[in-house]
Amino acid sequence: MQKAKAFEALRRCVSQRGSSLSHHRAFSAQPNYALYDDVEDLVTVEGRAKSRAAILNRPSALNALNNAMAARLKRLYESWEDNPDIGFVLMKVAILDGITMGAGAGIALPGMFRVVTDKTVFVNPETQMGFHPDAGASFYLSRLPGYLGEYLALTGDKLNGVEMIACRLATHYTLNARLAVVEERLGKLATDEPSVIETSLAQYGDLVYLNKRSILSKLEVVDRCFSHDTIEEIIDALEKEAADSYDEWCTTALKKLKEASPLSLIVSLRSIREGRFQSLDQCLAREYRISLNAISRRVSSDFFEGVRARLVDKDFAPKWDPPSLKEVSKDMVDCYFSPLSEFEPELELPTASREPFMQ
Repeated sequence: MQKAKAFEALRRCVSQRGSSLSHHRAFSAQPNYALYDDVEDLVTVEGRAKSRAAILNRPSALNALNNAMAARLKRLYESWEDNPDIGFVLMKVAILDGITMGAGAGIALPGMFRVVTDKTVFVNPETQMGFHPDAGASFYLSRLPGYLGEYLALTGDKLNGVEMIACRLATHYTLNARLAVVEERLGKLATDEPSVIETSLAQYGDLVYLNKRSILSKLEVVDRCFSHDTIEEIIDALEKEAADSYDEWCTTALKKLKEASPLSLIVSLRSIREGRFQSLDQCLAREYRISLNAISRRVSSDFFEGVRARLVDKDFAPKWDPPSLKEVSKDMVDCYFSPLSEFEPELELPTASREPFMQ
């Protein structure tokens, strides 16, 4: 690998650029965005003498990737790979400054170095949308401590930057106000040697202290409730915990589970559990299969209903089909994991050329 590649594979992969949490149009199920946005504005580039930074700039959709943005990123990375005047290779450093979810998380989290800030919010809200955590989520969520991944996937609860450091989703923490200094320092590097990058990031890192109310302080009860084999058993465990402890956290978790698509909950739990024993490329291939089967409406229109309820009409009153856990059959769930038809090829990835730390 030549030492002249790309300063950051992704800078501020989910920077809000002036947007706020009240903007919920976060999924690329809204294809009309691509009709009006110039792709060069959606993925901008900052250049220095020896570096380039790709910046996602689609705040109206919380920087959700669409096909045009993904294609532009691919073209940029390939051009930087062959440019002898550019610093180091793609996906060494990702800066997550803002909302980190979906494909943005999928791009950033496989990076060797993942910098978070006091503005970072990590979330997997897919079950509330009638979908499932994708873009590699079943790989990285299943490797979190205990059953924290199941909890995050099923409830859609959020983690902040400090919590991401604590559970090793991120490697370095810095205040948002110091990012410019960090980026300037990285931009001056002319090597992709991990120890050099590590030293540079460590120089500008800030100490982190976990809040006592953090979900990471409740890992014992999370494991007790979310280690079960079925959603019904998880709900039963939460209800027992709520009755015994009167903990508001249990009540909130139960509310989130009962608001989510029953089918999505079961599919997502199975996906996370399978992800524990699969490589990243295997997880991506399975998630791709689940996504296409979901979008095809072969079993249910829950994804479309979730988009309608949360992003279009915003009545937040989805009519799930099936409407309850007991009406979700094994055949329905199996359909989501079944091989694609002969007219839709399975996802194949160039795994032979991946970075060593991704094996």
